[in-house]
Amino acid sequence: MTQAFASEESEAPSPEEAAAAASNCTREFRANPHPVYAALREQAPVCPLSPPHGVETYLITRYDDARAALADPRLSKDMYGAIDAYHRIFGDSSIALDDNMLFSDPPKHTRLRRIVGSTFTPKRVESLRTRVQQITDELLDQCPKSGAVNLLPEFCFPLPLHVICELLGVPDNERKQAQEWSATVAQTGFGPEARKKLEIAEGNLRDYLVELCARKRQEPDGGLLSALVTAQDQEGALTDHELVSTAWVLLFAGHKSTAYQIGNAVYHLLSRPHQKALALRDANSMNAAIEEIFRFETSVENSTFRHAKEDIVIRDVLIPKGALVQISITGANRDPEMFAAPDEMDVQRPNVQATHLAFGYGPHYCIGAPLARLEMQLALTSLFARFPRMTLAVAPEEARWMTVPFPAFRGLAELPVVLDPS
Repeated sequence: MTQAFASEESEAPSPEEAAAAASNCTREFRANPHPVYAALREQAPVCPLSPPHGVETYLITRYDDARAALADPRLSKDMYGAIDAYHRIFGDSSIALDDNMLFSDPPKHTRLRRIVGSTFTPKRVESLRTRVQQITDELLDQCPKSGAVNLLPEFCFPLPLHVICELLGVPDNERKQAQEWSATVAQTGFGPEARKKLEIAEGNLRDYLVELCARKRQEPDGGLLSALVTAQDQEGALTDHELVSTAWVLLFAGHKSTAYQIGNAVYHLLSRPHQKALALRDANSMNAAIEEIFRFETSVENSTFRHAKEDIVIRDVLIPKGALVQISITGANRDPEMFAAPDEMDVQRPNVQATHLAFGYGPHYCIGAPLARLEMQLALTSLFARFPRMTLAVAPEEARWMTVPFPAFRGLAELPVVLDPS
């Protein structure tokens, strides 16, 4: 199944077919998950899955249920609390990188988020505006101007990678290797060979970040990582383990999700010239368009795992204690009970910023949302200003999306464009 606009045209799968596709992350599902989520929302909104990792899992797809589940304290983010399931899925090597606010509950989560929040502030993010613009312009200067260009490696990925690395204080000559290790972690499946690659990449990242944090302790440079080394609250500073894990989650989440989101935005705007024209009218129109794109095709398709701390009933479905739960952000963001004509991208859709779930909801709402929004604003505005006649180099329906099993993100496999058709 090719995709782009296939979701409106594809025959709806049965609930059984939808559950099987979501369980196994089939190639067709990865290429176009929207019909599957629509079928599940309609007939199995809390769906038991049978994933290859073998751990009992439930998928939530309706907006109201998703929003409630994201803030439900009975659904734990502390994967140490689900230690057997955690080990079966990811192995022991992941533990060193997962001791952070993303994988913890109160009171630990509250402490970690307070410490990180004291350094990763909206003011610090806004202070980056001039530098982010400079990086954006430099990357656009370097883009090949003739022929088809794959915009993902040329622009979409380097921009947020350079920004988060500068924010953290990762040296220029070390960024490429860190990005390669992160890419392996993001796209690894569950087979023996994939597990081995995952363990090697995680070990390399852990060792690198331990050494980098030690450098920042000895030679502070004013970056975010240096600030985190010394930051503390009334309960004390980050432990060495927490510091390394926090550096990892900021590095990983701080560029991957935004990179794919920029690609998704460019693709969908180029596929819909009228929507692009509306988005480019002024800064407010572009900001509204960005929020609609977060809703329409978020790069974070599903939440990270939670596990039930007790038996929980949602829509008459019993989720037993110890089961894993995933919340479909993509499914929830296209729920027709919440959004009118949800499979249409409408850059003038009202109130979408306050309602979409692209950054989550509740205590784990994405702390990097202000940075992602800043990067999206500058990336899209600058790109279309520099290349106003830019076109896709393939028909929209021929675009290829990532189909590797169990990726952490939803995004294009490549984004071929012609920057200047003249």
